[in-house]
Amino acid sequence: MNVFSKFESELAVRPDDIDLYQHVHSTRYLDYVLAARFEQMEKNYGMSMQAFAERGLGWFMTSATIHFKRPLGWGDRMVVRTWIVHISENGCRAAFEIEKQPLGKRVCDGHCDYVLVTLATGRATLLPDDVRMKYSI
Repeated sequence: MNVFSKFESELAVRPDDIDLYQHVHSTRYLDYVLAARFEQMEKNYGMSMQAFAERGLGWFMTSATIHFKRPLGWGDRMVVRTWIVHISENGCRAAFEIEKQPLGKRVCDGHCDYVLVTLATGRATLLPDDVRMKYSI
């Protein structure tokens, strides 16, 4: 079984994240995960989303699973942790967890499946060896 590194990013709830029930709308949690992944791709893997685009590549999300535990609200801060749980020939599964700060209470967890595509065609492509190596830390 492969064991991959876990990374974290700190984020805050924005005013426009709040829905009419006065908590973060469910769709925003994926925004938080994607924001954390973009930051971590550059900072921890050494390959930003822009670097992929410059190579004519991009990551498309093919599925997402979220298990909600408790809501986030106006002014809350959070830590978003993500890590790779599986690498395939043309993609990966990244798990995540979001914890409300400062108490570290779990807000949600889940995973997202991504496939690497050639931007010109939108079709899946094999992971280049250097990408596989960077993501295997």
